[in-house]
Amino acid sequence: MAEFETGSVVKAHYKTGVYAGEIVEDRGSMYLVKVLAVLKHPQQGDLHNPGQTENVFFHQRKALSQYEKANVSKSAVHLYEDEVPSYEDSLKQALNNLKEKLNKKDDDFSKLALQRVDELEHQYFS
Repeated sequence: MAEFETGSVVKAHYKTGVYAGEIVEDRGSMYLVKVLAVLKHPQQGDLHNPGQTENVFFHQRKALSQYEKANVSKSAVHLYEDEVPSYEDSLKQALNNLKEKLNKKDDDFSKLALQRVDELEHQYFS
């Protein structure tokens, strides 16, 4: 596991999303990471029952906001060497990638997840 200095730009896996961010603070087993861009939008639904729509609470999961800070396990932080895109552009791209993935499947889970993503898209960009 690599160690990073404060100010390093990293790729951080947080819950089911992936973000480009800046190390703000070393907190022992965690880094405090400030979000700069969304690389992968969080999955929708019940994470404990993936793919299920019956008898579960189907969560709508937002991406972390620009400059929001999150405690991320050091094992989930890696060097980010690409150019950091703008937050808004990266969020649009991450949403489009998720929608493409969900549109490839014709099942109840994907349909419900697409509804949640469409609602989020409206919230993000209206």
